[in-house]
Amino acid sequence: MEKMTFATSASDLLSPEQLASLSGLEFIAGICEGRFPAPPICRTLNYWMDEVEEGRVVFRGRPNFDAMNPIGTIHGGWFGTLLDSCMACAVQTTLPRGTGYTTLEYKINILRPLFSDSEDVLAIGTCAHSGRKTGVAEGQMIGVESQKTYAVASTTCLIFEL
Repeated sequence: MEKMTFATSASDLLSPEQLASLSGLEFIAGICEGRFPAPPICRTLNYWMDEVEEGRVVFRGRPNFDAMNPIGTIHGGWFGTLLDSCMACAVQTTLPRGTGYTTLEYKINILRPLFSDSEDVLAIGTCAHSGRKTGVAEGQMIGVESQKTYAVASTTCLIFEL
């Protein structure tokens, strides 16, 4: 987490022209290495990029009180956001310069709850397909210490020219 810096305003984020000049891997690795600012959602939901390689991105997250739902477990949206992030970024690492993506759909299955004092988790996204119009990825959320699987997911991303 020490490497990542966070955007504090929209002007901190890269411009469309800057984004178009980078491959997806260059951009995502730049965030992980602290050369480009991470989006503020990472700070808000307490997760950060931990590993990047072509076709694979790992985020590490620490559930806390701010992500709890009324019954005392971590909200499903927290799971969804981390898994959407790792899967979509895994697709992005396969994209050439001048290309972007947006999530078309994703599905998650939460297999066990997390609590505000639960262990850190890894959200691991792996790209299964990256074509001209769509990218497909799979994700899993596992406990750092226990190696228990907390959730699994899949996504389809729409690929487009920037």
